[in-house]
Amino acid sequence: MTSSPQLRPRRSVLYMPGSNSRALEKAKTLDADALILDLEDAVSPNQKQLAREQVIAAVKHGGYGNREMVIRINPLESAWGEDDLTAVATSGVSAVCVPKVETAQQVLDIVRIMETAGAPANMQIWAMTETPLGVINVNQVASAHSRLTVLIMGTSDLSKELRVPHTPDRLGFITSLSLCVLAARANDLDVLDGVYLDLSDEEGYTASCVQGRQLGFDGKTLIHPKQLNAANKVFGPSVADVDHANRIIAAFETAEAEGKGVALLDGKLVENLHVDEAQRTLSIAQAIAQAIAEK
Repeated sequence: MTSSPQLRPRRSVLYMPGSNSRALEKAKTLDADALILDLEDAVSPNQKQLAREQVIAAVKHGGYGNREMVIRINPLESAWGEDDLTAVATSGVSAVCVPKVETAQQVLDIVRIMETAGAPANMQIWAMTETPLGVINVNQVASAHSRLTVLIMGTSDLSKELRVPHTPDRLGFITSLSLCVLAARANDLDVLDGVYLDLSDEEGYTASCVQGRQLGFDGKTLIHPKQLNAANKVFGPSVADVDHANRIIAAFETAEAEGKGVALLDGKLVENLHVDEAQRTLSIAQAIAQAIAEK
């Protein structure tokens, strides 16, 4: 079975500061599915111009293998946003990450600027949901344009805006997280969980990954390379998952050959929907293996 050409593993998506040349170089060796080279939060105002030039040069120079390359711009309404977007449009990255997207019109404005600047047809938009209005309007945002392929939770800003604390159970975020997952699934997008800020709390971080996977996220955004391993493990299919998927498909194919519409595996009913899930698991596993081989 071959994987869908659209399917990419996004288990681990690591933010890298655009103003740090050493970090940009180190990123070429890291086991991240995707890299977001950051021109926004990780860059002080007096380094914005330098960071933009440095990031564009790094991307054009290459060396990042099969990692999905994304640049996060400053908000469009800022002094740097539109110039960032214009520069990114012809940089050769897979996508532009846009912070604080709250309306469908913002998405259309982004598309207009990108296309005026000469962005190729396959350049994507990754939209960050990090305000109450962004959450309320997330389905409109998600359906605004075909260039938009990924939603990202900006839980740090959302914590401030909602006035809810970061707690182990993330109780104050659950509604927002679930609404964004629903919008992503309704519009056939990927959706990425927010960052975990306490780098000393490995147990809590892993639990956050597990919770994110249970909520339906496709992967997690990260702030440090030490977080890569857990995200890759939790959000990727295990050997047992792949084995079970193969057994589901085999059981259903046997049942079909016998003229049956359903199958039994380990005492559990297997229907078409389970076969679809199993095939997706195998496609993800294949895409991950291919990405690893090409890094």
